[in-house]
Amino acid sequence: MQSAESKFNRNSMLLTLKRYSSAVGDMEKTILLPSLLRDVPSDCEAADETCRDLYANYLMLKAIRNTVESSLVPLDDQKAKIATFTKTLEPFLEADPEALFLFHLRGLFSVMSDLTKETRSLTDKYLDIIGLAN
Repeated sequence: MQSAESKFNRNSMLLTLKRYSSAVGDMEKTILLPSLLRDVPSDCEAADETCRDLYANYLMLKAIRNTVESSLVPLDDQKAKIATFTKTLEPFLEADPEALFLFHLRGLFSVMSDLTKETRSLTDKYLDIIGLAN
């Protein structure tokens, strides 16, 4: 009998999303006290103003997983971001639809892979904080 992962192509989007969801699930099972992550800086530059603590990263990773699994995109302040982003993409919108699709697909693979790595890294840092090794 084939495992769930072997049913998909190694580079399929479904497998990539499943890996991310699984990593976040493992993170939730491991991190029993998320409050321990408060005020612990993440691995970003000290001068970077967008640098968040590990607790904010934890909440962000969970929220992204919920969005991925429910397919619901929050609409609150996204309209302004989308309008700004669309203006910078106007030259691309007139391009070949297949090329545009492949461009976005590669970007999505990259983002989901990076988020999966970040999720695993956050879990490992939590284990370091509480004094357990992998």
